[in-house]
Amino acid sequence: MKAIKFLPVFLLFVIASCSSVRVYSDYDTNVDFNQYKTYAFHKRGIDRANISELDKKRILHAIDNELSKKGMTKSENPDLLINILTKERERLDVNQYNAGWGYGWGWGWNPYLWGGRTYVSSSTEGTLYIDLIDAKKKELVWEGEGNGYLTENRAKKESQINEFVSKILAQFPPSNSKK
Repeated sequence: MKAIKFLPVFLLFVIASCSSVRVYSDYDTNVDFNQYKTYAFHKRGIDRANISELDKKRILHAIDNELSKKGMTKSENPDLLINILTKERERLDVNQYNAGWGYGWGWGWNPYLWGGRTYVSSSTEGTLYIDLIDAKKKELVWEGEGNGYLTENRAKKESQINEFVSKILAQFPPSNSKK
């Protein structure tokens, strides 16, 4: 009986732990990331990002928030330059149910179920890259990537962008960077 009471709580944790964003990062292992305290946005690079100006503002605002949580500040003479890149692709999923071939549900072939249904759905998958460039050397030192499904829903867009950015920058600075 106790197991039944804890089942809803367990399901809530399972659902909460499922993330719609997959993140990856890579970095230069010869760099001491503790030296970086200030940042600025790389305007020429950000201007090339192929997204709406409103989404750019949302992404840059989210990056500002995450980096300030890490104790970094925006500066006119930065240690790091931040660049973003975006990609998107349309994904089509085709599911065919009970097309009349094979065994399907139950035993044997059922002539009454001939002519199944085909369902087609589409979704947009997006990738956000956040590049951190050493401002003095002009070299890429860290790159984070987030992949996930995008929404057109205005109410959900800002929270989705915040999720992408926070999960990507959670991997910065690398835990095994030089001390």
